[in-house]
Amino acid sequence: MDQKTYELIGTDYPGNRAIDVKNPSLGWMIGFMFVVSFLGLFSLVALRKVMVIDYKLTYPSGTATAMLINSFHTTSGAELAEKQVSCLGKYLSISFLWNCFKWFFSGVGDSCGFDNFPSLGLEAFKNSFYFDFSPTYIGCGLICPHIVNCSTLLGAIISWGFLWPYISTKAGDWYPANLGSNDFKGLYGYKVFISVSVILGDGLYNLIKIIYATIKEIMNAQSKQGKLPLVQVQDGDEGSKLSAEEKFRNETFLNDRIPSWLAGSGYVGLAAISTATVPMIFPQVKWYLVLCAYVVAPLLAFCNSYGAGLTDWNLSSTYGKIGLFIFASLVGRNGGVIAGLAACGVMMSIVSTAADLMQDFRTGYLTLSSPRSMFVSQLIGTALGCVIAPLTFWLYWTAFDIGNPDGMFKAPYAVIFREMSILGVEGFSALPQHCLSICYGFFAAAVVINLLRDVTPKSVSKFIPLPMAMAIPFYIGAYFAIDMFVGTVILFVWERVNRKESEDFAGAIASGLICGDGIWSVPSAVLSILRIDPPICMYFKPSLSS
Repeated sequence: MDQKTYELIGTDYPGNRAIDVKNPSLGWMIGFMFVVSFLGLFSLVALRKVMVIDYKLTYPSGTATAMLINSFHTTSGAELAEKQVSCLGKYLSISFLWNCFKWFFSGVGDSCGFDNFPSLGLEAFKNSFYFDFSPTYIGCGLICPHIVNCSTLLGAIISWGFLWPYISTKAGDWYPANLGSNDFKGLYGYKVFISVSVILGDGLYNLIKIIYATIKEIMNAQSKQGKLPLVQVQDGDEGSKLSAEEKFRNETFLNDRIPSWLAGSGYVGLAAISTATVPMIFPQVKWYLVLCAYVVAPLLAFCNSYGAGLTDWNLSSTYGKIGLFIFASLVGRNGGVIAGLAACGVMMSIVSTAADLMQDFRTGYLTLSSPRSMFVSQLIGTALGCVIAPLTFWLYWTAFDIGNPDGMFKAPYAVIFREMSILGVEGFSALPQHCLSICYGFFAAAVVINLLRDVTPKSVSKFIPLPMAMAIPFYIGAYFAIDMFVGTVILFVWERVNRKESEDFAGAIASGLICGDGIWSVPSAVLSILRIDPPICMYFKPSLSS
């Protein structure tokens, strides 16, 4: 929004007007954070039982955190627990040291190191098919059900193996050639809108199914549980013990509940305050547009939370871009740029905090923590963040030359998002040819696949892929799907060799891999702040032909 980004894009850039500028100010930033940041916390509280207990979504990072916490507080099964803690610690250390080793070869920029290792060949690497040695996603593959990992890989093959390469051949026909990698008018527009169409198709179907089941339960005055996507049933004595433990977790999770009336009234009240306040901060955004955003936001928050529960990917930025594009097109040339950027901030805040809260509920469920206490803690943390985040930004903004292309803090996404908003002013007509038609087809396909999962016998439906998991690599890339598939192959073989051992230790190993990767981010950030660059850039290119 600021003057510097306006000048970087160029005063002669079509649609880039001097009037569409709003420079940062500590006052309006803190106010904006307070009126939009809490809505996401209230948007999905009523669905916590469905997401955590009924659908059994794994939320891999939340599960890993819970296992790490439980390892220090276990009171039963001391011998097994001791082995699990030892296993977790060992693989946490391996993951941390591996990330430390990788850092020495990661160089400066985004093209060096093991994260860009063309393990499947340079041609496959161009389409993001490579194994990037990420402990986090191998760990996610060990935690997530096999159907999730296989669905993710299938989505990567469909999108990056066939769809995007085919659409790329239409450059110059369906869309202008030589566009930037983040230009909605080109291939990027297909990636964003097609992936979101699949996510919305899956999310809308499941949300309608939940609403239908809830209404039916109320009308019949009895509990009615339909076919859920990720329920695993185990038999025998071990299964009975697991069921007893699971029943205890369920009772603990549901006893200290957050009243639905509180969640609903909180969301409505905060939405009313925000609807009145946001137009004061951004006059370009009319109150009725803000109200419409808050009506649609719970659906998008559900979709994002559902996807994060399956694959550990939080796609809040993708939903933010959709909000940016739609609001910019609705407002038009008279303020559409600022309106789109403001809507992007609103949408990202809601869907991101909703997914984070649901992930924390998953952690609380596994650690037998009070959901009410966790919710209150989230409220306190969010309130602190509404002050600390703007203050931190303001410290950098005043101390450094933020946004300078030749400086340390280039902030490249500032230019990208402003250009997206400028493009959004033109509306859906700016999208590349056939984009909306393809989106309609993928939306319908997501609904049909979910219908097939619900109407076919369980022996068949367990092999039908999950559209939500398939959609994530459409936008992100194929590399993480390959990492997760490596994890699921390891688990599959392990289960065949020694199922009991895999059940006891797979979660501990996965948690260690994920936590070690996360802990490395702290020293990595310190090295970055101290401006200490990796000494080696490991880079791959084709050998010279003779």
